[in-house]
Amino acid sequence: MLLDNFSTILQGCLLKDPKYQKAIYDRYKGFALKIAFRYIYRYDGAVDIVNDAFVKLFKNLSSIVFTIHEVDNEKILLGWFKKIIANTAIDALRKSGMISEIGGIPDGDWDIKDTNENAEELLHFKDLITLIKHLPPMYRIVFNLYVLEGYTHADISDTLNISVGASKSNLSRARDLLKLSIKKLEEVQVCSI
Repeated sequence: MLLDNFSTILQGCLLKDPKYQKAIYDRYKGFALKIAFRYIYRYDGAVDIVNDAFVKLFKNLSSIVFTIHEVDNEKILLGWFKKIIANTAIDALRKSGMISEIGGIPDGDWDIKDTNENAEELLHFKDLITLIKHLPPMYRIVFNLYVLEGYTHADISDTLNISVGASKSNLSRARDLLKLSIKKLEEVQVCSI
């Protein structure tokens, strides 16, 4: 099928063809939601972030330089899109005053197709996201940006308008809190065996 070829889909998106934009949306919605859930824990809020990120992606797609190698193009697009999603989520959190998100992620949302996962990875991902969810907002955001998104402390400093030292401190505190949470979780699991 024509829509299975990434280069064809990409060309259609560059021409702003809705059929190809829908193909990209369908292909990467699960990928995008999982990134949005790292920051926003309400389903409707995460969907809003994803939709806004797709709009930004399609609006600015022509500014990305693509090569002739199909695999590289997909990697380039996904790397760029990952940053768009994270920045869109951070902007939304800023608008809400960095208010800590409440609520859970419905179990059915974990079933969204993502070709990069298996059952064990999904279980670990769910556990990690649940633990990260309980971090204070700034610790959670810095942890997500540094560990999960691959930002440097300088990038985080620029993105969040905090010092590099504050970024490092927030990351250290987030890791310490996560270590304690993991230790408690492991103790509970050992006791229940």
